[in-house]
Amino acid sequence: MVLKVWGRRNSSNVQKTMWAVGELGIPYERTDIGMEFGGTDTAAYRAINPNGLVPAIQDGDFVLWESNSIIRYLAARYGPGTLEPADLRSRAIASQWMDWQISAFQPVFTKVFWGLVRTPPEQRDPAAIAAAKSASIDAAKILDAALARNAYLAGNSFSMGDIPMGVFIFRFRALQPDRPPLPNLERWYAALEKRPAFQEHVNGVALT
Repeated sequence: MVLKVWGRRNSSNVQKTMWAVGELGIPYERTDIGMEFGGTDTAAYRAINPNGLVPAIQDGDFVLWESNSIIRYLAARYGPGTLEPADLRSRAIASQWMDWQISAFQPVFTKVFWGLVRTPPEQRDPAAIAAAKSASIDAAKILDAALARNAYLAGNSFSMGDIPMGVFIFRFRALQPDRPPLPNLERWYAALEKRPAFQEHVNGVALT
């Protein structure tokens, strides 16, 4: 069986999904959709994801959208005890950091991303971008402090909890080269960079 994935390669949420797919070695077929590829407003795609957003997956007759939910599902089905931690508390902590990426880090960092990547230079608001950068650094310090205790976010083994933040820290590092020292975060990120699935689906993809 081949997993079907809808979403453009340079979407952060699609990268999360594809990184998990790569870690698990799942055969897949990905269709470029969204942004420059269009297609999210078609009736056919809206039947898959009524929000008209990416990614979405189909695993047999099962359809799912929302990237972090997709990661949890794939980890539970194809990676129990590995990508999905076997220990209940470790699994809960992994899920905690996945939720934190959405609720805490992404809202502030998205303002940096939109300000520097999606907004033409002549239309940028330097004060707003600077404020968003400062808020992103404050959030990154929380991550750095957590990583002082363990090699990875849910303990001493890589898990699903590292994927969403890993994708966003890739972008954070690219857009905030003037960040303060974050030694634990940098050590953790260096370990993520060595993973073949990260190299294939995240590292080096242009930010758009």
